Amino acid sequence: MIRLRLLAITLCFFASGAAFAADLPRAKPEEVGMSSERLARIGEVLKADIVAGRIPGAVIAIARHGKLVALDAYGWRDKAAGVAMTTDTIFNIASMTKPMTTVGALMLYERGQLLIGDPLSKYFPKFANMRVAARDANGEPTTETVPSVRQITIQDLMRHTSGLIYGGRGNTLVHKMYPSGSGDASHEYDGAAFIDKLASAPLLYQPATVWDYGFGLDILGLTIEKISGQTLAQYLKANLFTPLGMSDTGFSISAEQAARYAKPLPNDPDTGKPQARSPELTQPLKFECGGGCAASTAPDYLRFAMMLMNEGRDGEARLLGPRTVAYMLSDQLGPNIKNLIGNADPTRADYGFGLGLAVRTTPGVVKMMGSVGQFSWPGAGGTDWWADPKEELAVVYMSAAPGPIRWHYRQTINALVYQAIVD
Repeated sequence: MIRLRLLAITLCFFASGAAFAADLPRAKPEEVGMSSERLARIGEVLKADIVAGRIPGAVIAIARHGKLVALDAYGWRDKAAGVAMTTDTIFNIASMTKPMTTVGALMLYERGQLLIGDPLSKYFPKFANMRVAARDANGEPTTETVPSVRQITIQDLMRHTSGLIYGGRGNTLVHKMYPSGSGDASHEYDGAAFIDKLASAPLLYQPATVWDYGFGLDILGLTIEKISGQTLAQYLKANLFTPLGMSDTGFSISAEQAARYAKPLPNDPDTGKPQARSPELTQPLKFECGGGCAASTAPDYLRFAMMLMNEGRDGEARLLGPRTVAYMLSDQLGPNIKNLIGNADPTRADYGFGLGLAVRTTPGVVKMMGSVGQFSWPGAGGTDWWADPKEELAVVYMSAAPGPIRWHYRQTINALVYQAIVD
């Protein structure tokens, strides 16, 4: 038994994604300006942390200049059961769902079925006359409300300036009126009840005045459903997942996929609090939340990241026009919108925000390396990704590590990848 466990560890440390590698050209690191010796530091760090019980395991995929440099699995998919990690392991990707939902909406935009400046009330009339929480002398929201100065738009949904906030990310009276987050809402409400719940609550801010994390992309997903006549899963499968070959990406885990579904450690290594997958995608959702309810693999999501970096193209297939992608990846906040991105994710503090994802607007200041124009948005379950067009670099890091420790790994993996670039 001990020898079998050691063999499993060895296999999981050196597993490679043969199927994906056959589909995407592979290169030795030195052929694309990276150092094999320096890249090996990623494995050294992750293996040590897995042995120390910091994370159960991880998968990392790295592509540069359009070629796969690394696709490696480390540790355990299910540590308690002794199941080794593999590169085709499926992870809850939480808010990494948001950029995919945004791409789905931009496809409708390109077909003339949706406009960025459309009021949300065009699709859901209950949002036509929203109220906004009044503030007391200390600037704290109260139970009193004032009229919204202008309506919520599709752009507000995409860039988190709608005033529809996550209830679990604050302690004000207004936060207590909202569901905690996307996953919780998808188990508690169906789509119609979810719309009713949000439309009946006051906004925390006037639309287009403050970036604050919230339900915009969940409502955008329901808008896609209303326009397309399909569920969000059906629409994204037909228009995004299947064209890109993202065969293990979706809003549910089938019986056949369940054995590949990653589990976190039973308890957070720092706080000791119990950990679990959220949402649990082997169970049906009441609605497919576009803000946080998808699952994917590292190879699948790398395809998505590379499509955006390639200006909407995947090989001969074009999913979005290059000008649309450039618009999505441009900072959408401007000087008059208060930026609270750092409250949602301290590793993205001082980034700008495009449509559905963060965009880097300065070479310094922020906590991580990268070029101006780098874009990303991570997931609360422990997953992360980014693409750097200047470096022609795309990276996906997957781990079932949902606690605050995820912020450590976002910075660590960023440093370990960029230090391996030597050209």
